Amino acid sequence: MFDLGHARSFVAVAEEMHFGRAAARLNLTQSPLSRQIQMLEQALGVTLLERTTRAVRLTPAGRTFLAEAYRVIAAVESAARLTRRAARGESGTVRLGFTAASAYRTLPRIVAHIRAALPEIDLVLEEMVSDEQIQALEENRIDIGVLRPGPALLDPRTPIRTQVIAQERLLLALPRTHPLAEGRPPTLQDLDGQALVTWSPRGGRYFIDLLDTLLDTAGVRPQVVQRVNQLHAMLALVGAGIGVALVPDSALGIGTSDIVLRSIAVPDTAHASLLLAWRHDNANPCLATFRSAVMSLY
Repeated sequence: MFDLGHARSFVAVAEEMHFGRAAARLNLTQSPLSRQIQMLEQALGVTLLERTTRAVRLTPAGRTFLAEAYRVIAAVESAARLTRRAARGESGTVRLGFTAASAYRTLPRIVAHIRAALPEIDLVLEEMVSDEQIQALEENRIDIGVLRPGPALLDPRTPIRTQVIAQERLLLALPRTHPLAEGRPPTLQDLDGQALVTWSPRGGRYFIDLLDTLLDTAGVRPQVVQRVNQLHAMLALVGAGIGVALVPDSALGIGTSDIVLRSIAVPDTAHASLLLAWRHDNANPCLATFRSAVMSLY
């Protein structure tokens, strides 16, 4: 069977229609090039070129083989190019976990940037609460996650590494008819005794700890009336008049006519962190490239 080098030599001769010019183009002398063409014809069992002392012409079989040679060479070059891009982390697949709240602003921004900067990387997106993402990272079911901090990430034995990509301020979500929905800026003290919609332990342990610390420090005791896992559910309950809620400013991306989102005076340290998280020993060559591209946004 012929090899790729023989096919390239034939293409050079077919394009130049001259053994001397083709040999110069291939950095060969004419004799080795003639032997390669003869070996190719013997391997195929056909005559590809008609040779005279003054000209070289393709036979019908030669014209057919030239078209196939172009196709084979292009396929091999494409395979080599794609393989090199995969090795450099410029193509392949990244499995990305994300929280529901991050889907309103952060995730669309990341996805749009990756599609523009790394179009040959395919993203497989999986919505999970933060604790589920941490477990999925530990089990190598996702490559990287967009999540909230959690106690498991503080364990020195964890293989997971993190980088902060956003610090979201807290906003007060109110029914549009609530007395605090307009007028002077609300304060934490205004929440004392208020009906509060907040996070459930399953989906919002991070927010529970953050808000409990914030309210305890301020000496404020709201009345918790409902706990939910997701931000959109929390805002729906606020819009229904069930209570008020302290939410990250990613809630601005949800938009509803039933609620008002207002700034509230809190300490500078009272913000909701959003992290990029991955295993340091993940062998996916796309991961480092993906991380660098995301971090260029932040």
